[in-house]
Amino acid sequence: MLGTTVEWYDYFLYGVAAALVFPQVFFPNTEGAVGTLLSLGTFAVGFIARPVGGLVFGHYGDKIGRKKLLVLSLLMMGIATFAIGLLPGYATIGAFAPILLVVLRLIQGFALGGEWGGAVLIVSEHGKPEHRGFWASWPQAGAPAGQLIAQAMLAIMALVQSEEAFMAWGWRIPFLLSAVLVLIGLYVRLAVEESPVFRDAQAKAAERTAAGGKETMPILDVFRQYPREVLTAMGARFAENVSYYIFTIVITTYVTTQLDLPSSFVLGAVLIGAAVHLVTIPMWGAVSDRVGRKPVYLFGAVGVGVWAFAFFFLLDTRSFALTAIAVSVGLVLHGAMYGPQAAFLSELFGTKVRYSGVSIGYQLASVFAGGLAPLIAVALLTATGTGYSIAVYIAASAVLTIIAVAGYGETRTRRLDDVGEGSGVAPRG
Repeated sequence: MLGTTVEWYDYFLYGVAAALVFPQVFFPNTEGAVGTLLSLGTFAVGFIARPVGGLVFGHYGDKIGRKKLLVLSLLMMGIATFAIGLLPGYATIGAFAPILLVVLRLIQGFALGGEWGGAVLIVSEHGKPEHRGFWASWPQAGAPAGQLIAQAMLAIMALVQSEEAFMAWGWRIPFLLSAVLVLIGLYVRLAVEESPVFRDAQAKAAERTAAGGKETMPILDVFRQYPREVLTAMGARFAENVSYYIFTIVITTYVTTQLDLPSSFVLGAVLIGAAVHLVTIPMWGAVSDRVGRKPVYLFGAVGVGVWAFAFFFLLDTRSFALTAIAVSVGLVLHGAMYGPQAAFLSELFGTKVRYSGVSIGYQLASVFAGGLAPLIAVALLTATGTGYSIAVYIAASAVLTIIAVAGYGETRTRRLDDVGEGSGVAPRG
């Protein structure tokens, strides 16, 4: 969880800065929504790199282990984030500034693409299966924890500095401070033991190889044996990913440009929502251990689809209390999907391809869901002038997730200590 917190701190810090700061620092010659769209476009670039990272890290994670890849992903993310904090703006180096920003964002996306699968698997493959949903939800809680720290840092900087000082240099401090968090995360991850389930699978693979058997590439096995599971994972991710980035990132653009409220207003509201989110994610994971992954996940998908309309109604009141409620309730409902998600996706795939399988399904969805969500949302807002058009977008995403999850069997009782055969017949017990 600590390592995941660091990675998501870096990633969300960029997302908030892309909405608040980067249009002025890296795209100063654009007007209005154009600069925001260009800045959010660099945010989306990171999502394009995530499937590539998922493929590479997944392949080697299934070959050499979860732990080594987790350490590497954390180092890559930390170095890229620190470099963004040192990157000169457009006024200093011209067009090279946004170009270098895109390169660093690609590195961030590549690193995060390999991070999630390894983090949730090293937890899912430890411990007793009857508590898998609860324990596997803790790396998930690293996402709001990282966001909480990122939002808090930016909120503090915005409050203690003038708008001019914050835009000139204050925004860089949270990026540079990520180096401290990376060192803490590395200390923890280097001390973690490799997954016992993976060690057993690796020993069996070595025996097969010694007996003359041939090991195929995990990525090929995923698409050959688990096509349905990949599509299920992608569909399950859609509403979760779209709603999250709208509730936490797009809200910044909506409140500051559409409602003409200060950035500190929205940063404070999202800060409260992230704290609530952090607490409720493990709760939903524990509930899924009792009643199953499907009921909890479907509750969350239906919930965000409906709440999206109330969300923008409450934002339009321009009340801080109601805005904080809008974000908090939205993230509680999102947590009903995000909490059991780690266990659910882990239970879809066999051990020898699990890292590749969960990474591919998770990260491919990120490109089309979270990666495009800020761009689509801002484009809808620009075209219609109302947040309700974005609410319709969230509701449509929820329908897709409901179809994907409802059409697949319950996975709570599946074992993770065998290979499985894919398409819903992995070992149970």
